[in-house]
Amino acid sequence: MTIRGWESRYREIRNAFGYSKLKDLESAQKLNRKIRKKYPISKLKKLISGQTVFIIGAGPSLSNSILTLKKYENVTKIVADGAVQALIENNIKPDILVTDLDGDISSIKKVGRTKIPIIVHAHGNNYNELELVSIFQNKIGTTQTRKFGKLENFGGFTDGDRCVFLAESFNPEKIILFGMDFGKKIGKYSKKKVLDRKTKLKKLEYGKKLLEWLAKKSNSDLYTTSKPIKGFRKISFADLEYMIDN
Repeated sequence: MTIRGWESRYREIRNAFGYSKLKDLESAQKLNRKIRKKYPISKLKKLISGQTVFIIGAGPSLSNSILTLKKYENVTKIVADGAVQALIENNIKPDILVTDLDGDISSIKKVGRTKIPIIVHAHGNNYNELELVSIFQNKIGTTQTRKFGKLENFGGFTDGDRCVFLAESFNPEKIILFGMDFGKKIGKYSKKKVLDRKTKLKKLEYGKKLLEWLAKKSNSDLYTTSKPIKGFRKISFADLEYMIDN
């Protein structure tokens, strides 16, 4: 299920950020131990395959998207870590949460205690945070290394672009991005403690590059309501309303 060519992208990321493959693997092994019962992949496929899917990130434009998102209760919403707080505050139900556990923990716990599936990602910097996984009701673990055990590797680097890679794995008809800006401004719902702004912006830059790479391989119709991304058609909320309602 890992997209072809991902291992090369993973090596590039490790080299660019100085990440340890061994630490990634140690975290992945811990996550694998923490998952006793894996949420069925078939249920994820049912939520995504052939559907219009909203991908919701925690970028600065998220706040302007809330009223539009509220209109579409029946569209599958895959939500990146930090953005889930905004959705909960506005009574919008996520359908899938993608997290590496560095967002608003109280919001993540709220979702984790429901039937909503959580895609939990293991990497070298979140080994300790993985203790939280035990309280989640429905979970699938992902890794940046080769998939093994109960873990998957759908591809992707930041929470936001991992949402898109996840969706692409199950062949949706349309993927539409909200709050996925990948710019120089960090959204208020993004990672709670940005200790190194330069590194955060570099991660966003890589996330955007990965989506541009993915767009060349995708069979889905790709759109963004956020900042332009190569391979994704920029649409307004009015365009979106016409496209979905017709």
